Amino acid sequence: MTATDDVIGRIRFNDAGLVPAVIQQWDSREVLMMGWMDAEAVRRTLGEGRVTFWSRSRQEYWRKGDTSGHVQYVKGAALDCDGDTLLVTVDQVGAACHTGTRTCFDADVLEPVVADAESARLAAEMGSDL
Repeated sequence: MTATDDVIGRIRFNDAGLVPAVIQQWDSREVLMMGWMDAEAVRRTLGEGRVTFWSRSRQEYWRKGDTSGHVQYVKGAALDCDGDTLLVTVDQVGAACHTGTRTCFDADVLEPVVADAESARLAAEMGSDL
């Protein structure tokens, strides 16, 4: 068994056989995007050093940057504590988002909402600025 097989064996894939993969710039820690991987996409990503996803809409593999030139070179990968999310650190070349922006997470900034007065009181007691 290879080290990659060991990692894949620890992943808790969902019912569709997929795991969410959060992609993060390795040096700035900027979150760039999220995509889905199955076991083969994980194997390709870790084995080839370029990020490969499973496209749910097209039902095929796609390696980031093959058509756009916006390549993601793998620097590392880690599973979360539950084994159901993969964090892949990369060196991003060009835009990560299909819209042409650096990150997929810059479209809307969402403000936290305090549900009720009790939550606001508890947040204030805890020193939170919610």
